[in-house]
Amino acid sequence: MATDNRIHFWRRNPKVPGRLKDAPKASSVNTKSKKPSTFHEFARSTNDAWDIDDEEDDDIFSLKHPSSSPVQSRSMPQTPCLKIIKTPEDTEPLPHSLDRPISTSPNQDRLDIESGPANGRVVKSSSYAQLNVNAARNTLQKQQSLPVRPLIPLVARISDQNSSGAPPMTVREKTRLDKFKQLLASPNTDLEELRKHSWSGIPREVRPVTWRLLSGYLPANRERRDLVLQRKREEYFGFIEQYYHSRTDENHRDTYRQIHIDIPRTNPLIPLFQQPLVQEVFERILFIWAIRHPASGYVQGINDLVTPFFVVFLSEFVEEDVENFEMASLPLDTQRNIEADSFWCMSKLLDGIQDNYTFAQPGIQIKVKALEELVSRIDEDVHVHFQKCEVEYLQFAFRWMNNLLMRELPLRCTIRLWDTYQAESEGFSHFHLYVCAAFLIKWRKEILSMVDFQNLLMLLQNLPTIHWGNEEVGLLLAEAYRLKYMFADAPSHYKR
Repeated sequence: MATDNRIHFWRRNPKVPGRLKDAPKASSVNTKSKKPSTFHEFARSTNDAWDIDDEEDDDIFSLKHPSSSPVQSRSMPQTPCLKIIKTPEDTEPLPHSLDRPISTSPNQDRLDIESGPANGRVVKSSSYAQLNVNAARNTLQKQQSLPVRPLIPLVARISDQNSSGAPPMTVREKTRLDKFKQLLASPNTDLEELRKHSWSGIPREVRPVTWRLLSGYLPANRERRDLVLQRKREEYFGFIEQYYHSRTDENHRDTYRQIHIDIPRTNPLIPLFQQPLVQEVFERILFIWAIRHPASGYVQGINDLVTPFFVVFLSEFVEEDVENFEMASLPLDTQRNIEADSFWCMSKLLDGIQDNYTFAQPGIQIKVKALEELVSRIDEDVHVHFQKCEVEYLQFAFRWMNNLLMRELPLRCTIRLWDTYQAESEGFSHFHLYVCAAFLIKWRKEILSMVDFQNLLMLLQNLPTIHWGNEEVGLLLAEAYRLKYMFADAPSHYKR
């Protein structure tokens, strides 16, 4: 394929380095035309594969304080319900498929078996209804023959969800928690020992202080921690007083405008992140970080990296479900401490991967190329299949590197993943590459079953992980660890 004929999949806005733009829409679409089978055909007939809308609507942007922004009045669309009418013999609901999400299209196929005039609907005949009931019962019997797995709600128990259905605190978990408490209570915490125990997951009760220590935000010396926290929190709010008012200045308007647009899109299905107070916290954190890092500025994707820290530090003060907690109910000092700690820990993370977000995002491009080379060595069949379907790694793996798989995994899984990333040497910059490789190969069977460009790319952008929990993440990390040492002779650029 000639270079001058290549269609660039990712478009960039020079005002915001690395920003992704939608590809132009086709002027007309023939619904009866042949289904696209190559990247070029797909690119001509669809928008960019980035899964969020990048339209910059001036009507939703206001230079006033975020609390008066129309963005906060947005209402979330209602998800259609799947209604199943059971016979008295059916004692359990028909489980949803774990491999295919329920469609929200207005023309979706529905299992809707109802009878009687009470609901204003009439069944064509009793035999027709009985036929559908029998079909549902047969499907249920087949499902019941499979191993029972509890369904995990999308946002239930964000911080600590175990999909195996194990009790919240086993004897082994209690022993591990005691070991963490012993390490943290020592006059000088042994950070190497703390990393060793954190690799397989950190108990929720001690996760906030452990993350502060492993990120380098807190010193190992216990006596110095309170003084360091006080100083760093005061320093952050000093930045707020010094810089935040300049968000309306001409040279910062584009940065603040993009942050203001992206914040409502951050975890839109979780009520916590749709609260105006929380969105204002995120806007301050991201704007101050962008001002203090002019080499990169704000780039889409950085907004996602705040959320795990924010949730973990909030969970220190919340025992119930974090996702539905009202931030305004906390004392003001507690709110400020959570905000400052989230800023500093996010900054520590980005210090190690800042080349991912500088102009043209060279760090991401290097990592995507490294993933391509690594997969070609791990599983040649998958690599050749991508070539046959003309799918380039950049088209799906850019987001994996830019957002650290946060768009591919539920937030509860990201938090568990980051336990290991902070315990692993160069976890975010180097080990993440092997996690991405393990994540890709996990879907090997599904990938090889897709024989055309469009369906393969859609699969890679919508992998069914909504029901994942600690068990699945643990297996993914174990495979990544195996790959890391199996391919220890990888070229040096893998470590960039």
